[in-house]
Formats: sequence, structure tokens, C-alpha cells
Amino acid sequence: QVQLVESGGGLVQPGGSLRLSCAASGIIFSAYTMGWYRQAPGKQRELVAGIRSGGSTYYADSMKGRFTISRDNAKNTVYLQMNSLKPEDTAIYYCKATGPAGYPAYWGQGTQVTVSS
Repeated sequence: QVQLVESGGGLVQPGGSLRLSCAASGIIFSAYTMGWYRQAPGKQRELVAGIRSGGSTYYADSMKGRFTISRDNAKNTVYLQMNSLKPEDTAIYYCKATGPAGYPAYWGQGTQVTVSS
């Protein structure tokens, strides 16, 4: 049974930081591309950042320079360090695991991030 469990969300003031974690089980974690996506109310889910099995990373343009994705294969965990947070970063953040051939794909249940003063 595959599980992706996100944690680390919460309420933070503008300009603040949060670190999200996603712990995976039931997959060969090191072989999977891991990604963070987010969905704000009334909007489509969008890519935030991804990290391939080899460690290369990619980001949505609006997140470059503020967010950093990393992975610890020994802990089967992917992280998203978010700095200089803005109110428009408010969303549910989801973790996604994608297999080497582009499938299968698994999603976590999401964690709420709210940026507000």
C-alpha cells in the first residue's frame, strides 16, 4: 500500500518561512520523481517544484529563488523549503510520486499553507 504523508503546513506571516515534508512508503522511493503541487481555492492545481531520482530539480517560474526542493532517500522523504512567503502562496500543498516511466503516480492528502498577517 502506497502512502504519501505531508506535514509542516500551517499559518505564517508574509515574509516568513515554512518547511514541508512528505514521507513515502510502499514505493522504491529512490526511483521516483517527487513533486510538490499546490491548489488555491477556485484555481487549478499547479506544479511548484520537482526533483528527479538523480537529484536534478525543476521549479515553476514564480517559485524560483524562494522555494527549494530536496530529498533524503535514506528517510524516504522529500522536502519543500519555502521562504519569503506571500499571501498568494496560500494553498493546499500536495506531494506527488511519479514512477520512472511516468507512471504510476501517487498523491498525498495535502497540507494547508496559509500566509496571512
